[in-house]
Amino acid sequence: MPRLKERGQGLYYVVFQYCKPGLVWGSMPQNYVPIFLFVALVAIAIPATLMVAKLVRPNNPEKAKLSPYECGIDPVDNARGRYTVRFYIVAILFVVFDVETIFLFPWAVQYRALGLFGLVEILVFLAILIVGYVWIWKKGALEWV
Repeated sequence: MPRLKERGQGLYYVVFQYCKPGLVWGSMPQNYVPIFLFVALVAIAIPATLMVAKLVRPNNPEKAKLSPYECGIDPVDNARGRYTVRFYIVAILFVVFDVETIFLFPWAVQYRALGLFGLVEILVFLAILIVGYVWIWKKGALEWV
């Protein structure tokens, strides 16, 4: 019987050491074992957390608690009201600019490795972003009224 733990060999080695080559586990790469363990942990932890929360929280529904709530005032109209197109345009522009600024994080991480070339590239990127922002501002797409 082989030793369970040798120096530098963990649980993953022990699990695969006892698998037969003809079985599915024997042909699976060892790199996927941590992923499956994580999925199993999540599959257990999420329902367990929800069940504990259901047991701990109070459950006394009332008419006032179940009524719709809008910023401290009673709702006055149908919730399915119409919105102006400007609302959607501003929302889309926000998402576009927000996603484009996310590209700054990988550049900041690799700044030293990229050197002067990376600096010039990010300045071109920011210039295009600023020109687009100014153009949208001049067109009046950011005005709410």
